[in-house]
Amino acid sequence: MYPVRIVGERVVLRDFEPDDLDASLAVVGDPRVTRTLSFDPRSRKEQAARLAEDVERARTTPRPDYYLAITIGGSDRLSGFVRLGLGPHRSGELGYALRADCWRRGYATEAARLMLDFAFATLKLHRVHAACGPDNTASQAVLDRLGFTYEGRIRDHVLTGGAWRDSLLYGLLEQEWPPEGGDERPSLT
Repeated sequence: MYPVRIVGERVVLRDFEPDDLDASLAVVGDPRVTRTLSFDPRSRKEQAARLAEDVERARTTPRPDYYLAITIGGSDRLSGFVRLGLGPHRSGELGYALRADCWRRGYATEAARLMLDFAFATLKLHRVHAACGPDNTASQAVLDRLGFTYEGRIRDHVLTGGAWRDSLLYGLLEQEWPPEGGDERPSLT
């Protein structure tokens, strides 16, 4: 399915575009952001290559993932990303990140909620999991708000910043979505 555009109240998810380089670098090139992700900050050259791959991959059939730009407040400018990697047995892995100046405003929760609705209602997935660092309390709170269940700790899961880091694993099943009181449906255009 290409292109994808999912419209929420304050957030729109869309496929990446080649001209997203500078805006995406404000996310993946910022050590404040990547400190909690599974990779080190990227250089402009690294991100240019990665973005070109992401744009091309979105056009493949079947898609291996839905890696979408997060835009906020009616602007088409990328402020972050949300990714749903597709796995076997109707499963997916959720990940997300925002520019540091967009933190603590509910945008990550809304973007993840939109992606989860897409995962369960449109893609008909059975299970979505997410992993985050033990010190990433903001992401843990997002996953809790979305109804995920803490499933355990993966030891030495990620090599970043020159050191191994554990990850906390969370899971959500199709029958648990949407969580109580959260049955609003986004617009898929």
